[in-house]
Amino acid sequence: MKLNDLIPNVPKKSRKRVGHGISAGQGKTAGRGTKGQHSRAGSGGRLYRQGGNLPYYRRLPFVRGKGFTPPYEVEYNEVNLDQLASFKADTEINPETLDQAKMLRDRRNPVVILGRGEIKTAVKVRVHRVTKSAKAKIEAAGGSVELIV
Repeated sequence: MKLNDLIPNVPKKSRKRVGHGISAGQGKTAGRGTKGQHSRAGSGGRLYRQGGNLPYYRRLPFVRGKGFTPPYEVEYNEVNLDQLASFKADTEINPETLDQAKMLRDRRNPVVILGRGEIKTAVKVRVHRVTKSAKAKIEAAGGSVELIV
């Protein structure tokens, strides 16, 4: 047996060439029937047409948003005072120590300290932003606040 003797298991069937005259068997309407939506080229409707059903994009709820995303909006890592209670006294709290303690969502974003909760220990806080209430509570506990520019 040689390579030229090999034949496929299933006989090969040549593809049907439609629209090549009446003697070809698929002339005139080329197997599309007469008239109607599917007899024309480019049929099938538009993407959002669903045959009488309410289109998908109209079934979704109407979304009202800001209108656009501000290009220079700053997203902060928010840390509350009650989260800082786990730190020992006289430790410096900065973005690196907060990242090691797994308190930041995204280490690339700046850090803001918010005033929820109480803090008993005196800690040195060095972050990008602090609210007035948080600063007052930290300084009342004997700590200090320094802002990173």
